[in-house]
Amino acid sequence: MVTKINILGICGSASPNSANLSLLKYLGDLGKAIFNMEILDNLTELPHFQTTLTENNVPEKIISLREKITKADGVIICSPEYVFSIPSGLKNVLEWCVSTTVFSEKPVGLITASASGLKGHEELKLIMETIQATCKEETSLLIQGIKGKVNSAGEITDQPTKNQLAFFLGAFIHSIEGKRNIF
Repeated sequence: MVTKINILGICGSASPNSANLSLLKYLGDLGKAIFNMEILDNLTELPHFQTTLTENNVPEKIISLREKITKADGVIICSPEYVFSIPSGLKNVLEWCVSTTVFSEKPVGLITASASGLKGHEELKLIMETIQATCKEETSLLIQGIKGKVNSAGEITDQPTKNQLAFFLGAFIHSIEGKRNIF
């Protein structure tokens, strides 16, 4: 009997109908035969990070977030770049996890989809390295000029981008299979 993989998708965008959310949904559809994906797409619901609450009196929403990350076989973070950095909502999520081991050795896929995205992607990779997530070069994808690759209905219209996403997803699933026997 095949056990499905559980993936947590985190959308770093602050826009409700962002291209980044469309990419996560596309990946969820692409791999639905082998994994279940839960997408967190409204990071503004989480309380602002406070160092005094990282271990004691942790807010319930943060406990739930940490449990979702812990239970997931892998995490895909898909985010735009805002002012040469990662969005504040995503930074907030990661700050709540720094004092824990929820990302330690967790297979993580990173997608930065933005106009340029270079600086934001570098920053995200550095943060994931700092919190000891397992992120490989083939599970790290920069998609530049995203607005010209996703239409207003959220459909990916660029075939090379679809090809990149398929390669990314295959590498990501392979990285999870290396950590977990799914059969």
